[in-house]
Amino acid sequence: MNADTTGPHAGPHAVVVGGGITGLAAALRLLAAGARVTLLEADGRLGGKLLAGEIAGAPVDLGAESLLARRPEAVALAEHVGLGDRLRSPATTTASVWSRGRLVPMPKGHVMGVPGTADAVAGLLSEEALRRIERDPELPPTELGDDTAIGAYVAARMGHEVVDRLVEPLLGGVYAGDAYRISMKAAVPALFEAARRHPSLTAAVRAVQASGAAVPADVAGAATGLGGAAFAGLDGGIGTLPGAVADAVRAAGGTLLTGTPATALLRSGATGWRVVTRERTLDADAVVLATPAPVAAGLLGGHAPEAAALLGGIDYASMALVTLAFRRAELPELSGSGFLVPPVDGHTIKASTFSSQKWGWVGEAAPELFVLRTSVGRHGEEAQFHRDDEDLIAASLKDLGAATGLAARPVATTVTRWTGGLPQYPVGHLDRVARARAALAGLPGLRLAGAAYDGVGIPACVASAHRAADAVADEIIATSETGHPGAGHSS
Repeated sequence: MNADTTGPHAGPHAVVVGGGITGLAAALRLLAAGARVTLLEADGRLGGKLLAGEIAGAPVDLGAESLLARRPEAVALAEHVGLGDRLRSPATTTASVWSRGRLVPMPKGHVMGVPGTADAVAGLLSEEALRRIERDPELPPTELGDDTAIGAYVAARMGHEVVDRLVEPLLGGVYAGDAYRISMKAAVPALFEAARRHPSLTAAVRAVQASGAAVPADVAGAATGLGGAAFAGLDGGIGTLPGAVADAVRAAGGTLLTGTPATALLRSGATGWRVVTRERTLDADAVVLATPAPVAAGLLGGHAPEAAALLGGIDYASMALVTLAFRRAELPELSGSGFLVPPVDGHTIKASTFSSQKWGWVGEAAPELFVLRTSVGRHGEEAQFHRDDEDLIAASLKDLGAATGLAARPVATTVTRWTGGLPQYPVGHLDRVARARAALAGLPGLRLAGAAYDGVGIPACVASAHRAADAVADEIIATSETGHPGAGHSS
């Protein structure tokens, strides 16, 4: 089998496996550090869970639709690749919760659904639930240990209604998971640390709010030019970001190969690697694995069986997005950016986003249409995910009608399925990731990056990519400068 360096024989060669936003960000970072870069993507397109599309002529996101602007990494990446002038704040951030058959305004004064006072969630929860929240300061402190499930911890102190009606739908939107399994330490680290220091959960929530642990919105707005918004989109869709990053990678001399899965990872000498594909074998001084954890596990099995076993144990949830376009004139009055749905009520959809109202660019592109989308499926609900398209559309319309009074028929529909789209962060997840990375420590020039490890949001993925790229760049650039005979070598 012939080896291929894919590019001129100058400088150390890094191979990035995985062409989602993590892999693309890692590739761009490595190029800036002076490495030659080849990126391999198994799919026929780049971008992973970011996908721009259209419905009835209106541009829409068919995957992730926003990024957290309070963190700088994704905003900085968008600006770096020339999309800074297309960053947009949501036109409205007013959302609701469809609970017990009615739409209730989303409460304020909470941290991921955990209230600092009973008054903060009045109107959504029952009087009994509010009284239970008020008793939280009277309870003895709860031992958190090394980690705990946020749902179980909050229910023990405030009752199940807080979890079922608020924490669950909010966390479900992020992880498509079960709040009673999700790690508090991983999902809400600021609250986890505050709960260790304060005698009650309500006091911990207020401490997080007072500290501005998530960066106050006005600070974020000043830094990003987004007017204080916590989240941002891109005119034309967040799904346009990967293409812009890919263009920047190519412009910097990187090679991007789609439809090219890595089939094996081999050692080459004391420090090098060989990445095998169906068509070629690439010699590399370093490798960044920016794939889903099971794919990384398969490539690492022969080199680090402990790490492979740990990564193979990371579970994923599948979900579907149902995008619907209606004639605006045929719809009832719909307010706000959409609504969340508590799973406890037994509906099919878990959320709906009113895209035409949330993102000005959608409404401007098709003023006579109203575009919205629903999400279906979460961890443990595989049967919902596997319903056929017509069933998912019909179920979405039924739930939308019950929630909002919508009775119109859509003029266009699109169902997008994300199989294994969201990694799960159960109790102990951070420890699992730390042990996997420790098991890889003896393998030079190899790093993991992506949503399975350091956070599922776009900024977290970019930050993970940068950490991995910087680590391997430090190794291979230093080695190259010392004249290691393997730097930039092909055989």
